[in-house]
Amino acid sequence: MLCPTCQYDNFEGDDNCANCGADLAMADVARTAAEYHDTILGDHLDALGIGDPMLVEPDLPVADAIRAMHQGGRDCLLVCEDGRLVGIFTDRDAVAKAIDKRLALFHVRDFMTPDPVVLRPEDTIAMAIHKMAVGEFRHIPVVDDGRLIGVVAAVDVFRHLVRSLG
Repeated sequence: MLCPTCQYDNFEGDDNCANCGADLAMADVARTAAEYHDTILGDHLDALGIGDPMLVEPDLPVADAIRAMHQGGRDCLLVCEDGRLVGIFTDRDAVAKAIDKRLALFHVRDFMTPDPVVLRPEDTIAMAIHKMAVGEFRHIPVVDDGRLIGVVAAVDVFRHLVRSLG
């Protein structure tokens, strides 16, 4: 069992962490999720004003995708095939995965993140922040009944919070 305080891997059934001494007795008991209905974090994603995403096909050459991102002032592209979201290609993918490669030889599908984590319009801002933090994402596509409707960026969330807090 992982200690919630120091992340030390203890033996299952230990009452205290062998590393830091933290109480483990209740660490594996499920707790109710915090409710955010009356706060900014409880706002639904539509409060962010989700914009139209830039869509590309997986067979688009990577060089063309990077050029499109630059010209469109975007830092991510949603990759769709037959109207279905199959991946996300971000500026991070371009820098971390495509660097030192002959871009003319590759397509978006070679560097995209397949089957990305998604949000739904009824999800809260707290859920978006949670998924971004846990997955270390800066962009998450938003789908409604399997239909792609937009993308939420970390910068959108932070701007909304700053505006709301005055």
